[in-house]
Amino acid sequence: MTSDRVIIAGGGIAGLSLALTLHQIGVPCVVYEGVSELAPLGVGINLQPNAVRELEDLGIGEDELDQIGVPAREWALVGLNGKEIYAETRGKFAGYNWHQYAVHRGKFHLLLAQKVRERLGAEALVLGRKVTGYRKEGDGTVTALVLADDGTRHEERGSILIGADGIHSAVRAQMHPDQPPIHWGGTIMWRGTARSVPIRTGSSFIGLGTDRHRVVLYPISHPDADGLADINWIAEQTFATDHDWQKSGWFRPVELQEFAREFDSFVYDWLDLPALLAKSDCAYENPMIDREPLPTWVDGAVALIGDAAHAMYPTGSNGATQAIIDGRVLGRIMLERGATPAALRQFDDELCGPVGQLALRNRGAGPFGLLRMVDERCGGQFEDIEDVIPAGERAQFMLAYQQAAGFAKEQLNGAPRIIADGAKVEDRAIQPA
Repeated sequence: MTSDRVIIAGGGIAGLSLALTLHQIGVPCVVYEGVSELAPLGVGINLQPNAVRELEDLGIGEDELDQIGVPAREWALVGLNGKEIYAETRGKFAGYNWHQYAVHRGKFHLLLAQKVRERLGAEALVLGRKVTGYRKEGDGTVTALVLADDGTRHEERGSILIGADGIHSAVRAQMHPDQPPIHWGGTIMWRGTARSVPIRTGSSFIGLGTDRHRVVLYPISHPDADGLADINWIAEQTFATDHDWQKSGWFRPVELQEFAREFDSFVYDWLDLPALLAKSDCAYENPMIDREPLPTWVDGAVALIGDAAHAMYPTGSNGATQAIIDGRVLGRIMLERGATPAALRQFDDELCGPVGQLALRNRGAGPFGLLRMVDERCGGQFEDIEDVIPAGERAQFMLAYQQAAGFAKEQLNGAPRIIADGAKVEDRAIQPA
């Protein structure tokens, strides 16, 4: 039994990104994932420029990201009256050194899995094995308790255990047995994709509607010869708190007629939302949920990353990005402290508090908070947004979110690389300490 490796619980975006980072810096690891087969599940997500920078440093560049998504040119908010509230260019189009990418989540996930298998070997990603808990050992190592899909149970020893097992994390549940239940703020999301002609710039992220009733639209593929692209849509409605959100499940398939009538009025000279929804092959229903911030992500030789640590509302399009950043920051600290509990403590000190506050900011609508301000100030009806929220106030609101999320342009462009080329953990530092 080896104890000089890092065990990663969960083979999602957080776990696979961390595995690639650990391989880059010379730390052996293994990923245990509960599902027996990876499939391209999900619809669209955004990767902010700070995540794209880290992917490039991992050798996943624009040529590969262009195969699963498209660079975002614009981020825009539009009121329910069809009038623009705020718009800004994004990524390289705005002067960043890296693009912001809108990608198909499932295809991105499979790309990461492919890279892990190519670089670390097929044995580094073990499917059909779910980490159900852990045991801290007297020598400072940790034993992961693993349940196989055939019902058998196994124990795996490692130098540290990283819980990257999502919002329903078993590692988090053991670390914080008295944690509050999953938090739901009243919003149900319906998601899907449809083939259509992209609007505005041709690669715009558009939030349309009000704080409690809106739709998000953006393309996740390049246009074909007919000018058609895969348009990711997310329709959102906030209900009374007595609504039975738990019946929604996670990516529960639904028929359009179950919800589409709530958006019949979203028709403008530049968009016919009901017609777009009608082109969808399928639709899924999700509750918009998160978890309360934790006082710590660490228990000795065990740490949490990604949604296991900080599940957040998707209002900031920052969940996948933060999952990637978690692994990169942990890798940078391991270069100094090895794969040790001391490294985990420093990681916790640096990120737990600030990212917890970011999650709460997203719960408060994140950048969509501008829609809330418009509702509060004019009931959503205006002729000139300048009379409601002046341009300077709108720009400062957005900058504050970008700074909190770590992708403000000057801050990011001027930041040193998190992990330098060729940086490796010394062999002596890999052992537990």
